[in-house]
Amino acid sequence: QAQLVESGGGLVQPGGSLRLACAASGHMIESGLMGWFRQTPGQEREFVAGINWNGATTYADSVKGRFTISREITKNRVWLQMNSLKPEDTAVNYCAARRIWQFEYEYWGQGTQVTVSS
Repeated sequence: QAQLVESGGGLVQPGGSLRLACAASGHMIESGLMGWFRQTPGQEREFVAGINWNGATTYADSVKGRFTISREITKNRVWLQMNSLKPEDTAVNYCAARRIWQFEYEYWGQGTQVTVSS
């Protein structure tokens, strides 16, 4: 089964940048869709960005123009570059994956905390 491990979270001031990394296994990057989600206490988990097997990307409106999702297939890595961070970006960020034939994202990492505060 696919295994996902996130890293790169931390504390950053508004306007700063962070790059999150997701280490994937099982040829997941080439076999389906990879995504980043985030969640704050008391709120539903929300989609942030996704990249499919062809490299096509999608973004939530709230992060479009600020975040970039990318991949390095040979390194089994998916990245989320976060620029111009805002306090409302504070959340636990999760890497997720699903196979092309799966309806929902079924594989999740443990999450990495991103805190944007002055």
